[in-house]
Amino acid sequence: MDVLYFAWVRERIGLPKEKVETQAATVSELVIELSAREERYAAAFADLSALRVALDQELSDFDASLAGVREVAFFPPMTGG
Repeated sequence: MDVLYFAWVRERIGLPKEKVETQAATVSELVIELSAREERYAAAFADLSALRVALDQELSDFDASLAGVREVAFFPPMTGG
């Protein structure tokens, strides 16, 4: 699946997107896998309350299933008017 990173998440990880092969069943499990890769991933995912996730461009939760998902995007909360 494609994993996309936006704003400071992209800055910490150093990539805008990557293809990821995973056995994770949920977003939370994917985050655990990514965090275990390197310190830069661990830093990006250290505080999940500061992150939002979208699955196939639909806002979702970290306990959501990844079954059939082609794209996961991580980004900080959006503000503005």
